[in-house]
Amino acid sequence: MKRQVEAKGQKKTGFRSVRSIIAELKKVAWPTKQETMRLTVIVLIVAVTMAIILGAIDLAFSSFVDAVLIR
Repeated sequence: MKRQVEAKGQKKTGFRSVRSIIAELKKVAWPTKQETMRLTVIVLIVAVTMAIILGAIDLAFSSFVDAVLIR
């Protein structure tokens, strides 16, 4: 009998936590569509730039190691 009471109490706290999550999400300052697009473009540019830089470093090191080990 005690387990049934605990299960009912857990359901109520579960709904309270969902309600509190929804209440907190209403307080969030969401970015505008323009801000989201601008920041997405910045992230993509940085990611591509870093990929190119790391690829160049990897190519340089692998060429150096090949040159040293082949000799």
